[in-house]
Amino acid sequence: MDAQLIARWQFGITTVYHFLFVPITIALSMLVAVLQTIWYKTSNDRYLKLTKFFGHLFLINFALGVVTGIVQEFQFGMNWSEYSRFVGDIFGAPLALEALLAFFMESTFIGLWIFGWDKLPKLAHLACMYLTAIGTMISAVFILAANSWMQNPVGATYNPATRRAELTDFGALFTNPVFKATIFHQLSASYMVAGALVASISFWHLSKVARGRRTSQLSDAVEVEEARTWRWATKFGAWVLIIAGVGIVVSGDYQGKVMTDAQPMKMAAAEGAYEQTSDFSILTIGTLDGSEEVFAIKIPGMLGFLGNGKWGSTIQGIDDLKNVDMNQYTYRRKDGTQTELQSSYQEVLRSHVAKDGIKLEPNIPVSYWTFRIMITLGMIAILAGLVMLVWLAKDRNPVHRRWLSFVLVLIPLLPLFANSFGWIFTEMGRQPWIVAGVLPTLPAVSPGVSAGTVLFSTILYTLLYGVLAVVEVGLFWKAIKEGLPDVAKADLDQDEDEPLSYAY
Repeated sequence: MDAQLIARWQFGITTVYHFLFVPITIALSMLVAVLQTIWYKTSNDRYLKLTKFFGHLFLINFALGVVTGIVQEFQFGMNWSEYSRFVGDIFGAPLALEALLAFFMESTFIGLWIFGWDKLPKLAHLACMYLTAIGTMISAVFILAANSWMQNPVGATYNPATRRAELTDFGALFTNPVFKATIFHQLSASYMVAGALVASISFWHLSKVARGRRTSQLSDAVEVEEARTWRWATKFGAWVLIIAGVGIVVSGDYQGKVMTDAQPMKMAAAEGAYEQTSDFSILTIGTLDGSEEVFAIKIPGMLGFLGNGKWGSTIQGIDDLKNVDMNQYTYRRKDGTQTELQSSYQEVLRSHVAKDGIKLEPNIPVSYWTFRIMITLGMIAILAGLVMLVWLAKDRNPVHRRWLSFVLVLIPLLPLFANSFGWIFTEMGRQPWIVAGVLPTLPAVSPGVSAGTVLFSTILYTLLYGVLAVVEVGLFWKAIKEGLPDVAKADLDQDEDEPLSYAY
């Protein structure tokens, strides 16, 4: 057993699991704030019910996200101590700010929001949710800045005396082209997930209330109001999903060009392009080891536009990038340049590459297919949003069917899994580097940790996360089935010294 490989699996398992909660936390917090704003402006209890309903789901997700996120920090010290030693001066800064500023901001104001109903002034209570939502986005900014630096290590240099990378320009972390492309892409992806979640849950409840009847055909006043509430929420979620989908397309186009500039091997791997080409692969089938193309369906010239902004221009192939003299190896971006850290570290890097026999290309089948699965799932999710809007046109309402319930469960999973596959591509496509063009993954692992130790903790985490998954799904399903909460005004004639309580 290889400790490095198991450590990678452990980080992959825990990260992908944790990231199932992240997009919902980022985006649903702001959508809840918007719903509460509409209630604040209109005093219509419909929006208060929606605020509390989706706020409840947000809190369940937030709690599980916090629990699973803590493990990520531990792994840097336990399994990746050489990485932490080498880049701690750089990587530690955004992570520390994320914890000290963003996390405590989220925790403080979400607590005030939970316990502040009917106790804080309405505007102050509303501000708490907006500050919580802003805190989640600030958290995303710092985490993505750290990850983007791993993809394109700017603002740093290598100190031979300490044998560590040192930060020279903190601001460069946030002007990094990879960061600027990633932050908008990730925020758009998060809103796709939250929009799909709101729309699908609302559509499901609408089908149970209306049972296929048009809203004008409902006679019971309570049914009419509930149907109108869920119709509005479905449209709201569907539009968020669609608009965020447009953001995904725009930011994804920009991100592809940045990726081609900073990580040409990743773009070549995403296309399974072994030779220089300008053709975009819709479907390529290769040999089992992913080393040779067998069959392909391509759009001529399109890859040049996606990678370089010019139709018909070419990108470098995998063979062009990997067939180099290892003893003279130098990592370079598309234009032949290097970052300061890549340049100052290249002599040490050559010793790593030559000594460890490092392959310069990532796992091609994984890079190729995760990239396409991400795109496919995202596009289907956007289509689902359009279908829901068309379905509700002319006062139509859905009929409650078992197959429909199954489809509605899948809809929010489409953009959620697209997020996961996107990050698998991002991290697997960066290999063999943990810091692109500087530190290979192999020497970054903790030297004193045995394979057995890492395997034991991996099994333990996997079992624990399995239990947490059951808890999450159970709580989520219970809250969804309960439907809209009662919003009868709370009794404020209570002892001012009585402890605050929280209940939905």
